[in-house]
Amino acid sequence: MEMLRQIRWQDFVDVILMSIILYRLLLIIKGTKAARMLMGLGVLLLASLLSQYFELYTVDWLIQSFWAQIVIAIIILFQPEIRRALAQMGETQLFQTLTSAEELKSLDEIVRATISLANKKVGALIAIERDTSLKDFVEIGTTLDAKVSKEVLLSIFHPTSPIHDGAVVIKGNRIVAAGCFLPITMSSDISKALGTRHRAGMGLSEETDAVVIIVSEETGAISTAIKGKFETHIDMGTLRNVLNDLFTAKGKK
Repeated sequence: MEMLRQIRWQDFVDVILMSIILYRLLLIIKGTKAARMLMGLGVLLLASLLSQYFELYTVDWLIQSFWAQIVIAIIILFQPEIRRALAQMGETQLFQTLTSAEELKSLDEIVRATISLANKKVGALIAIERDTSLKDFVEIGTTLDAKVSKEVLLSIFHPTSPIHDGAVVIKGNRIVAAGCFLPITMSSDISKALGTRHRAGMGLSEETDAVVIIVSEETGAISTAIKGKFETHIDMGTLRNVLNDLFTAKGKK
C-alpha cells in the first residue's frame, strides 16, 4: 500500500504517453527495412550481455565501441523512417473536406484512368496525398489546379505530353501538380527488372503516407506502393477497394 501511495497521477500520464509513442513508432517501421534493422540491434544487445556474462573481453570491447556510435548509426540507418515519422507528427488532418459522393467520384476517375492507361501500356505515376503534405514535391513540378478526371489524367500521361514522365500529385478531388520528381528508393526488395518509375513510387511511400499508383509502360501492369509496401499486378476491383478503404469515410470507420 505504501508503494501505491507514492504513485502520482503524472506517472500514469507518463506511462500512457510513452506507450502511445512506442506504439506509433512500431506502426511506422512495421514491414519496413527498419524493422529488420531493429531486430539486428536486439541481437547485438543480446551478444553484449552474453559477452559480459562469459567474460569475452575482446568481443565486449568491440560491441561497446559500436554502442558509443549508436545514435549516429540509428540516424543513418533509419533516416527514411525518421523523416516519415516527423512528417506525420507535423501534419494532422482534423476533418475530411470532401463529401462521400465527391470522394467516390474522384476515386472512380482515378481507377478508370489507371485501367485505361494500363490497357494502352502507357506509363503513369500517380501520388495521392493523405495526411502527410506533398507540397515539397509539388513545388518542383508543374503546378495545376484541375478537377480529377479520367480525361485529364490520360492527357497528362500521353507520350506526347511534355510532363508525362513525372508524377501527378492529387490532393482531395484536385490534381495539384504534374511532372513532379519523386525520391528514388534504395531498397533491394524491389525487383531489378522494375524501372525508375516503380522505384520513385516506392521511394515516396517510404517517406510519406501517400498512396502511389504505378502503371508499367512495358507490360501495362498496375502496382501500388503504400507505406513502403509494394504490391504488383493489381486489378481494377482490387485497386478500387484499396482506395475506398483508405480514403472514403465508410472505409475509415
